[in-house]
Amino acid sequence: MTDLVGTIVLIPLLAVLAPLAARAIRPWLPVPVVVFELVLGILVGPSVLGWTGPNQYIGLLSQFGLAMLFFVAGTEIDFAGLRGRTGRRANLGWIISLALAVAVGFLITPGLGAIVVGIALSSTALGTLLPILRDAGELKTPFGKAASALGAVGEFGPLIAISILLSGHRPGPAALVLVGFLLITAGAVWYALKGPRGALHRFVNATLHTSGQFAVRVVILILLGLVALSIVLDLDMLLGAFAAGIVWRLLMRDADPLDHEAVESKIEGLAFGFLVPLFFIYTGVTFDLGALLADPRLLALVPVALVVMLFVRGLPSTLAAPAGSDGRTKTALMLLGATGLPIIVAVTGIGVKQQLISSGLASVLVGAGMLSVLLFPLIAMALRGSAAADEVAGGEGDAGDPHDVIPGEAIPDEA
Repeated sequence: MTDLVGTIVLIPLLAVLAPLAARAIRPWLPVPVVVFELVLGILVGPSVLGWTGPNQYIGLLSQFGLAMLFFVAGTEIDFAGLRGRTGRRANLGWIISLALAVAVGFLITPGLGAIVVGIALSSTALGTLLPILRDAGELKTPFGKAASALGAVGEFGPLIAISILLSGHRPGPAALVLVGFLLITAGAVWYALKGPRGALHRFVNATLHTSGQFAVRVVILILLGLVALSIVLDLDMLLGAFAAGIVWRLLMRDADPLDHEAVESKIEGLAFGFLVPLFFIYTGVTFDLGALLADPRLLALVPVALVVMLFVRGLPSTLAAPAGSDGRTKTALMLLGATGLPIIVAVTGIGVKQQLISSGLASVLVGAGMLSVLLFPLIAMALRGSAAADEVAGGEGDAGDPHDVIPGEAIPDEA
């Protein structure tokens, strides 16, 4: 009990220190706050200071944080980008990435273990990239839309692969279960598109500044409802969280802009002020640094895995670059496309639990994911420089696509 109480105090303290540290060094080195969350978690965990360790209660909360990270990613999906030139190329790039990554996986480990490695190496951390793109003013530029499309495909694709290939069912039944989940989710999306929303929006407005907080309660209901459905169907819970974000975005698309912004602020406060930092800090706490330090060969494999991520995920990501992009822009997209961590943590956890991969291999992949989050966005945004200020959103070849095109709406034909 004493350890639990200490952990309950320690992790929020680290969550406070992380943005302070990031802000302190920002004038010299703009490191994402998630890096400090991971490093501080490793520092206080069993691998270094030993002040805290794995705990089932904090572990459960960290899973809520992971789910919230994917929910927020779902709310940021740009349907126009996914349906146009950028989306087609992002999808093609991910398919190429998955094929290359699985081939690499079979060189390392046999059977389903290779699938675990392939899914990990072909992922992109959309939830991690979005705050970086938003803070840099890139979210609505052609570059930002391309990066968002890469992230959306690089998170949704691996979730589908996990649900079909690692669910414990044979691929055929697993695909049928997945289709059932998607049909139920499609029903929710249809209601969000066609159902009456006026009363919902009015009640959201009426409770924005009261103890009712109806919007936040509905968000939690949708999130946990679809997460529970995915768990009941033996799918990855993150698929439900991602779908919940899409449903909520569609429910609120016609709301008053001020109300929409206020609700978004509350959700981001809950996500990035509490749950998401808890996930990243706890990932650091549970990271098996000792396994890497005890075996120099494993430690040497971490930078190798990082380079492999850049090759198998980063290079195909350049297919989604805006038309006419220069080398710096393509390189920046290559780096952002290869940035991965949440899916890596999730799929390697499944792999270790099902004894498909060793904990040492999982540590190598998670370590490479941590380095990708530390290095790739930093270098990518430095390459971008001040180009974002000179760009106009929507000019990368999907001309005329509005930022908020939704399923079922027409978009301009392309040449």
